Amino acid sequence: MRSIVIFDLPVKTKTERRLATQFRKALLDDGFEMLQFSVYTRICQNRDNATMHLNRLKKLAPSTGSIRMLMVTENQYSDMAIITGEKTVQEKQVTYKQLSLF
Repeated sequence: MRSIVIFDLPVKTKTERRLATQFRKALLDDGFEMLQFSVYTRICQNRDNATMHLNRLKKLAPSTGSIRMLMVTENQYSDMAIITGEKTVQEKQVTYKQLSLF
């Protein structure tokens, strides 16, 4: 299963930029990888694990802006069409099959 965090945070003031940076760092510290700007993804073992990360992010999220989290199966994620660009290095290296080793 994949958790996908999509966000749009205000960055007009110094405080807003600091809060947005803290949120992005919190995503990275929680094991998320940047898929594209303001879109981060993480492999989760199951829905309970994804929900745990959701609850953790709710506590760390700034009070302004827009933050959403999708939970999709690995099959749904792998069926994503790439219109322009190519897979990231992380997408090429890590697959859901590696998760079955845990």
